[in-house]
Amino acid sequence: QVQLVESGGGLVQAGGSLRLSCAASGRTFSRYAMGWFRQAPGKEREFVATISWSGGITYYADSVKGRFTISRDNAKNTVYLQMNSLKPEDTAVYYCAARSDGLGPGPRGDKYDYWGQGTQVTVSS
Repeated sequence: QVQLVESGGGLVQAGGSLRLSCAASGRTFSRYAMGWFRQAPGKEREFVATISWSGGITYYADSVKGRFTISRDNAKNTVYLQMNSLKPEDTAVYYCAARSDGLGPGPRGDKYDYWGQGTQVTVSS
């Protein structure tokens, strides 16, 4: 069982930056691929970024590529999402998720077993 708690969301002006953190409980965190997803009001949840257990493989949605960076610190059981050059369309609730099937990082939300409660990111124009 893994529990995930996100933090770092808030209100920021367009062009600004935020760093989200996701703290995980459990000794098996380092075995899991981790992902960030987001859901804007009235829209479906969408993939943002994912990272392998070692941190050596990362994938990004086209909409955030070059602006967002996912990273992890297995010693701290934490995964991060550094968000730069934020746009109003980045406004959403951001969720971190853990995938325990051992198949590596991927963009499909239905492959992730554990989810955090989410943190709100609001970007004003």
